[in-house]
Amino acid sequence: VETMKAEEFPIPHLAGTTAMAESKKEEFRKYLERAGVIDALTKVLVALYEEPEKPANALDFIKQYLGAPTSGDVETMKAEKDEMVKKNEELTRQLEEVTNRLAELQAGGGGGEGEGQ
Repeated sequence: VETMKAEEFPIPHLAGTTAMAESKKEEFRKYLERAGVIDALTKVLVALYEEPEKPANALDFIKQYLGAPTSGDVETMKAEKDEMVKKNEELTRQLEEVTNRLAELQAGGGGGEGEGQ
């Protein structure tokens, strides 16, 4: 008895599904190519291949190569952001005080300071 291969007897309702799946795969591949993903992945894999001492964690190497921030970077950036928010609040408060003082001086004709003394 000779063994028959599945492709020798295609199932009609699945033939269109396979073609559609292949079409979607090809469309996705073209999208990745246009977006530069294939080129970036190729470069990072070549860099990993050419690395004389292979890193213990290849995924971290890839993330670092592609520019993803490390957890330490994220913590540093969060601390800097918090500091900048506080500084912004302080500067906003100071601006409001100076603006109010200026309005008082303009309304009162100088507020009596330095006049006739």
